[in-house]
Amino acid sequence: MRATLYTVVTLMCFQLGCAARQGGTFSDLFIPDGEAIYERPLEEVWPEVRQFFTENKLPFKEDRGSMVLETDWRQEFGGSKISSFWHRYMVLGKRETPTKSKLWIIRITKSSSTALSPPGREIDWGSSRVVGMGQSPQERGEFRKLSEAQASSGSTALDPILSVEDWEARLAAPQGENSFYAGSGQGSRDLVMEWRVFRSISPKLMKEENAPKPVQVATTPSANAGAEAMAFECGLPILGLGKQVKPGGALLLGEMHGTQEVPRFVAQASCQVAVAGMPVTVGLELPLESQTRVGAFLESAGAEDDWLKLMEAQFWRSPYPDGRSSEAVANMLEQLRQLRSRGLDVDVFVFDHPTMQGQARETAMAATVRHHVESGLGRFHIVLSGNIHSRTKKGLPWDKSFRPMGLVLKDELDSVVALDMAYNSGSAWICAVDRNGVKDRLDCGVRDAKGRDNGDRFFVHTWGGTNDDGYHGVFYVGAVNAAAPAVHKGLGRPGAGDNSLSPLEVAAPQVASVR
Repeated sequence: MRATLYTVVTLMCFQLGCAARQGGTFSDLFIPDGEAIYERPLEEVWPEVRQFFTENKLPFKEDRGSMVLETDWRQEFGGSKISSFWHRYMVLGKRETPTKSKLWIIRITKSSSTALSPPGREIDWGSSRVVGMGQSPQERGEFRKLSEAQASSGSTALDPILSVEDWEARLAAPQGENSFYAGSGQGSRDLVMEWRVFRSISPKLMKEENAPKPVQVATTPSANAGAEAMAFECGLPILGLGKQVKPGGALLLGEMHGTQEVPRFVAQASCQVAVAGMPVTVGLELPLESQTRVGAFLESAGAEDDWLKLMEAQFWRSPYPDGRSSEAVANMLEQLRQLRSRGLDVDVFVFDHPTMQGQARETAMAATVRHHVESGLGRFHIVLSGNIHSRTKKGLPWDKSFRPMGLVLKDELDSVVALDMAYNSGSAWICAVDRNGVKDRLDCGVRDAKGRDNGDRFFVHTWGGTNDDGYHGVFYVGAVNAAAPAVHKGLGRPGAGDNSLSPLEVAAPQVASVR
């Protein structure tokens, strides 16, 4: 009887997907340990691969002779007008044996930022760029006529503006509402996507006549969930994130304010968690009085007027913007709004009590976070704050009795994991004591940030214990780049890059210069 029961349970796990290893319905948050192998010749698999990308509305170009296809560029976080990251897939068919095959899927990411740019990218190696572009329009017209004549005769057309390499980059540049010439790019193998394709097409292959032995299918949510996941572009899966995701869990992220990368990490993590089926709530260290404006913006259409209402809060116009009011944070709110508007269960709350100081402030912030976590025990919470607040150990060098927000939450909630920010060197927008020795003034601006290189990919790593600061591990965001205050872009949409709306009646804040 016991053996029979074991057999039944085993078969159920095989057919429906066991939850033990991959966290229930959140399997797409886990990076698979191995490759997906098809027990079919590549020639039989490839038509289903093409059909998969067609059905999931991912247009592609194909090199039919070599079984390689490349999808069109797709903007991160959907229709967000301010996201500067674009993704495409390159799919390579591989033959293991005459009767077995596999796919390599490379996710290529491009950005208008130079953050991903390899050394020397800005150097012009092209031979056709010429000096003296100050010619008259007539001269330039004659040159173009010559180029066209050369092209029509079969010779290589010349262009004084673009080299061969420039034209290649232009043709490969992402296209869309805010198309741009990508400043940098990188590619990484996406095992999660490989297994998504495998889980989708392998049942179809199994139904064909004379199919070989059944293909072992990885644990997976429902087929509909997989199809829905393909509608969202959440970026390259964050390594190690899935192990932290659980209902009622609170993931405390302790950051260095003022970078472009941390808000993007939060937006990507939120997107990936929500797409995997877990409702997610993001907590931000913004003033409590901003909650109404933030909530209204999340429910809005994200139009210019909606941005204006959000940015009217005094917080965004502080004379000492410390990084929490950066353009990157404002853009993150737009990215989360975009995800919510497209049906993902994403929410945001704020928890700072800026009128309080010291221990009173930590206790009040912890109480606000605790209220939201206990009110949403079926949700996963990502709580972003400065890296002093998120510690779970008592004491600071200048105050041994200090109990950070993280420690208070650890004592009051069932599931709290605190992660410190890890990063490669770069820059950040930082406010520090005035360099001229004025004690009651802060000096805010771009500063060098010294870190350690652990690659380009976002990841989460825990140690199985805590360090001296009470952190359970780190979240890594790669090389960092300073994020300027949103007010530097005017009162409109921070990503607009202009000051098209009416200026403030009050004087703009004076930020100490960087020397």
